[in-house]
Amino acid sequence: MHSLKLKKPVAFFDIESTGTNVVKDRIVEISVLRALVNGETNIKTWRINPTIPIPPESSVFHGIYDEDIKDKPTFKEVAHDIFRFFEGADLGGFNVLRLDIPLLVEEFLRVELDFNLDSRKIIDAQKIFHLMEPRSLPAAYKFYCQKELENAHSAEADTVATFEVLCAQVERYNGVAIKDENGKEYTPVHNDMQKLHEITAHKLVDLAGRMVINDKGQEIFNFGKHKDRLVTEVLDKEPAFYDWVMKGDFPLDTKRKLTEIKLRNSFRRR
Repeated sequence: MHSLKLKKPVAFFDIESTGTNVVKDRIVEISVLRALVNGETNIKTWRINPTIPIPPESSVFHGIYDEDIKDKPTFKEVAHDIFRFFEGADLGGFNVLRLDIPLLVEEFLRVELDFNLDSRKIIDAQKIFHLMEPRSLPAAYKFYCQKELENAHSAEADTVATFEVLCAQVERYNGVAIKDENGKEYTPVHNDMQKLHEITAHKLVDLAGRMVINDKGQEIFNFGKHKDRLVTEVLDKEPAFYDWVMKGDFPLDTKRKLTEIKLRNSFRRR
């Protein structure tokens, strides 16, 4: 039984992959712990044949080699099962916005499954940890749970540890005040998934962070020559930039979000 106050399930997950390039790399293992509103938890783990070789440096990191997954199903073959296990749940993990969520969304898009994040809150235990006690996952596990992390970098061990860390973080920091960059006190951590989501991801437009929300609530670019400019302004004044992004080596999620803004902007100008 867990102690989180939930209005809907939260799916904590961790991914092991062939590498860190969202566009080119593939999932080789995913473990999902589904925390339910009634306090119960369910966990499932899938080993996946990525259909491409696992680089030696990646295998050394997570301990999964080509031989281990040669007879495992491809992501396409298990995609619907994984999709259903995430159904109706918010998302949780440790540093999930850097790779895990973008890679998962990308894998689903490749098999034409729309893993929509608009209705999901995202809870990142690392964000809370770095905000309150800057450390790594094994150190966080030892600090919050007084346990040594066995089998670090296996998807299931990291998933379970992350879930336990978040529960301990909420108990420790619920209502605790800290100071922002201006010296003003505020209490960022509450046993409330919306509040924890705000720490993690409320300013992101796309998962790669190529577009973000500014202090005025407007969508702006967060890279390149158009950094800090309004997305709609760039689309109006330099329509070729949209074509450049769509033809470039950007994640499908970034292209999808940019297209949504472009269509919305076009509709408003009619």
